[in-house]
Amino acid sequence: MWAPKCNLSHCPDFGVHYNLPPDELNHAPRPGLHFGFPYCHGRAIADPGFGKQRKCEEFTLPAMELGPHVAALGMRFYTGTMFPDEYRNHIFVAEHGSWNRSAPIGYRIMMVRDTDLRTLTYEVFADGWLQGNQAWGRPVDVLVMPDGAILVSDDEADVIYRISYRK
Repeated sequence: MWAPKCNLSHCPDFGVHYNLPPDELNHAPRPGLHFGFPYCHGRAIADPGFGKQRKCEEFTLPAMELGPHVAALGMRFYTGTMFPDEYRNHIFVAEHGSWNRSAPIGYRIMMVRDTDLRTLTYEVFADGWLQGNQAWGRPVDVLVMPDGAILVSDDEADVIYRISYRK
């Protein structure tokens, strides 16, 4: 099971450190793994309130650190056949976007390419919801349709986008 760990409802207050903590992509191939919340964030960032209670080394490291405060809310493995093979079985992540940074980040769909669980890449698949410092949309989740198209829900513009591929 894969899951983003930090979202707007449960990220700690890191004060003026708007570049901390990173959101995370965690890999749970078996039950019982602990990824550190609320004691640690990312690979080794002790929580300001709870970090003294446990050491970060005690926990399972994230598979990948995502951007700070991007609010990775929804994600799916692409299992469709509409897009070229290089998209299949990779993870699409809806980044809702930051609200507490002087320079906003997120507001996009990212793709995490999973080559062997040791080599992950994190690249933009779809963006444009953030223009300068103004956001006109906020992606929430992604869904792969039976025809292979990708649906993206947006709770700022109150719409659902359909992303398709044509040769």
